[in-house]
Amino acid sequence: MMKPRQAAAAGHAWQIYDETRRPGAPGFGARVRALPRMLRAAARGQYKGLGTAKLGLLVFGLIYLVSPIDAVPEFIPFVGVADDLGVALWMFGALVSAAGEFVQWERNRVVPGQVIDADQAAG
Repeated sequence: MMKPRQAAAAGHAWQIYDETRRPGAPGFGARVRALPRMLRAAARGQYKGLGTAKLGLLVFGLIYLVSPIDAVPEFIPFVGVADDLGVALWMFGALVSAAGEFVQWERNRVVPGQVIDADQAAG
């Protein structure tokens, strides 16, 4: 029987996989390649889709991962690493999901001075 945390992690992983398989949705590779662009655009203030709260949680998660202070010490076999793994998987899932929204934003974005083909705009 799956524990609640494992079930939540598996459900989140399935949701991300399902998102990448929808017609017209950015695939997993496109999302991963978009991560640096998304973070740069968010840092520059060009992309507002990555809210302050989510950025704060991601920064907090990164600090938690690199910090020597831990909720469950690493010297406890398996359990000590499980909390770090859970935080890392949550961060990865949140970034991949947000990157899909970013790729869609990039596709629909109109850059000032950009020439738009009339046939493309109509379709």
